[in-house]
Amino acid sequence: MPIDQAELNSDQVLRRDIPWETYMTTKLITGTALQLLRRYDKKTENERAPLLENDGPSYIRVFISILRDIQKEDTVEYVLALIDEMLTAKPNRAKLFHDKSLADEDIYEPFLRLLWKGSWFIQEKSSKILTVVVSARNKNGLTANGQAMESKKKITTSDDVLKGLVEWLCIQLKKPSHPNRSIPTSVTCLAALLKEPVVRSSFVQADGVKLLVPLISPASTQQSIQLLYETCLCVWLLSYYEPAVEYLATSRALPRLLEVVKGSTKEKVVRLIVLTFKNLLTKGTFGAQMVDLGLPQIVQSLKAQAWSDEDLLDALNHLEDGLKDNIKKLSSFDKYKQEVLLGHLDWSPMHKDPNFWRDNITSFEENDFQTLRVLLTILETSSDPRALAVACFDLSQFIQYHPAGRVIVTDLKAKERVMKLMNHENAEVTKNALLCIQRLFLGAKYASFLQV
Repeated sequence: MPIDQAELNSDQVLRRDIPWETYMTTKLITGTALQLLRRYDKKTENERAPLLENDGPSYIRVFISILRDIQKEDTVEYVLALIDEMLTAKPNRAKLFHDKSLADEDIYEPFLRLLWKGSWFIQEKSSKILTVVVSARNKNGLTANGQAMESKKKITTSDDVLKGLVEWLCIQLKKPSHPNRSIPTSVTCLAALLKEPVVRSSFVQADGVKLLVPLISPASTQQSIQLLYETCLCVWLLSYYEPAVEYLATSRALPRLLEVVKGSTKEKVVRLIVLTFKNLLTKGTFGAQMVDLGLPQIVQSLKAQAWSDEDLLDALNHLEDGLKDNIKKLSSFDKYKQEVLLGHLDWSPMHKDPNFWRDNITSFEENDFQTLRVLLTILETSSDPRALAVACFDLSQFIQYHPAGRVIVTDLKAKERVMKLMNHENAEVTKNALLCIQRLFLGAKYASFLQV
């Protein structure tokens, strides 16, 4: 894409003179359309406002027919700029597209088609206009522009639009058509569209959640703060949708949100992140992760700041109470299990606490020894020496404290994995691998004599 074309803006486009008379002569527009365009084109917003007030749907019909019938890029760009300008001045004009008199018009088709062709200017304006127009429809489940229709011709439905838009937006997030504009444009559109359950579903199915997570990062410039805010708005909207929550749980979303909220002074960003935490607190293992990542301390720090937003203050209090409950509910084995499942093994006190192992050893039997199996996976896949050392040590503790520890660990083929680690370059790993092998061979009766 030529750089001058990529950087085209509405002011440049609207300076063009479009040969409307020629289009009428060649029957590409009607005489009535020409009259309407002469009244509207090159006029100020104050002059246009009464025209749209009195005869808005007629102007919409003219714009749509031009986009449908005229292929010339200069003209297509011009009409899109006119529509965008009209909607930017008064967003509620999007309702004009859904007027009863336009029930036989395929109001979405030109914009949906233009999403996939033409200059970046055309694609960007089409996505923006489609987002505003489809969001303004009467959401009563009726087809096309929300009106009951008797026409038999195939008309693009709002579901077609939402599906096409989500597909295009995900592609822009993956492989941006424009180096600077694709991602902000896509996130702006998503922040408006994800209010709709059908869009949340399509977005998750398109694997869109993982495309948003990398955009959650501290921002400094005004532009990057706005992008961060709209990304957080998307994540907050997705936190109401269970399948999206499952995606967020397996991503780096939580640590990234924590990183942002620790350093952000923008109240609107902090508010959205805190509201997202409030939504996620009771879902799956999020509560335990929040405790592990130090959110209780961050909440204390945030509460000490002077915020003016009542919703934010309420959410912080709610979050504080919820985290306290979580800490109370979280047994030592739950904490341990969480540490193992996340692969974040470290020398926290419970690993070397005999009481922990005595009190919780039967809990390892849950879900067919799930926690033990994950521990073995860490031995095979982790590249972190600390995690490997702790996993070897924990395995040796299991052998010592479980009556059938040796048999179970042998059946799970752990010996081979631990043996490999005896030649590890890290001394902490080799020491704990050796301890594990000794306990495996000696059994519980003699293993208790081995000192760590």
